[in-house]
This record gives sequence, structure tokens and C-alpha cells, in this order.
Amino acid sequence: MRALYPDFLWRIPTKEKEIYLTFDDGPIPEVTEFVMEELAKFNAKATFFCIGDNIAKHSEVFQQVVNQGHTVGNHTFNHLKGWNTEQNVYLNNFDLCQAEIENKSKQSTNFFRPPYGRIKRNQAKEILKTHQIVMWDVLTADYDQNINKEQVLKKTLQYTDDGSIVLFHDSIKASKNMMYALPRMLEYFSEQGYAFKKM
Repeated sequence: MRALYPDFLWRIPTKEKEIYLTFDDGPIPEVTEFVMEELAKFNAKATFFCIGDNIAKHSEVFQQVVNQGHTVGNHTFNHLKGWNTEQNVYLNNFDLCQAEIENKSKQSTNFFRPPYGRIKRNQAKEILKTHQIVMWDVLTADYDQNINKEQVLKKTLQYTDDGSIVLFHDSIKASKNMMYALPRMLEYFSEQGYAFKKM
């Protein structure tokens, strides 16, 4: 995938002990709030790729993300899979999410992550005119109901390195695995001298 989309951001080139945590599919009451509480314990910042519809439904949680100094990114308004969506529908949905972010946060964002990591070349070409498309090099698979929480943590610790962009989900579906793995990951890498940065 990386070779097919070299214009996308897959990791941050660095020799520093820095990790870039990202969270998809929020904001969700309790789940996103749990994430922010855990991040605060380690003075960690992160990037939240938000679904526009969830921002509209849970604007107070979204405002907490902004107020705590995290970065927010566009994740479409309805979590559309680009491969299955016509160009104009996809771009309109992207625009709807962008408008929701700007309306609620009073600021813009130039970061976008395609839901499921699925996006057509022509969709990406348009979005890249204004946004950095951010992917990942560590997929925690916290959403996968066939993987237990210990496996999620083990995989995440194993593959995370300097400059890694790590993908968690602040969603109800992923919450059980994420709520186990995230605090332990934060503790482990903090003890190794790592800092957690936002985009």
C-alpha cells in the first residue's frame, strides 16, 4: 500500500523517541473521555480523526478534545468507504465533516484519514490539494472482535518504533481492547523515554 500511495503520510521520519498516537471514529462519550484521561496522565498529545456525525451528536466531547490541545482531523461525515462510494458523494461527505469541525472548533484542519484506509486515486487527488492524508504504520486492530486484548497490546508494543503513527479507535466496538492496551502502551513507552506527539 505504501508504494502505491507515496504521497500519504505513513510514519514521521525521526531519530527521536517520538510516537504519534491517532484515534479514529469518535468522539464518543465515555470512550473518548477515557482516552483523554489516559493521555493526560502521561502528558501525551494525540490526533483524533473524527466522524462529522459524531461531532454533531457529541459536540461537548469534541470540544474537550480541542480544549485539551489535541489535533483533530477529518474522517468523513458518515464513515464512508471510498472504494464503494462515487466521487461527488465522497467529496461532499468530506466537505460536510470539514464544515462540522470548523463550526464546532472555530479552527480548521488539514489532516484527513480515509475510513478503513480505503480511498480511490481520484478521491485522494482532490483531497491532497488541501489536506495531508494520514495513514499509519501500526494498526492495533483493537476493533477486531476475534483478537483478545492481550494480543492487541503485544502487537502494538512489538511494531511501534521511532516516528510510528499508531492507529487506535475511540469507538464502542473497539473500547474493550483499546481500554486495556492504551494505558499499558503509554506506560511502557514512557518508561523507555518516549514522548507522545500530535500531528
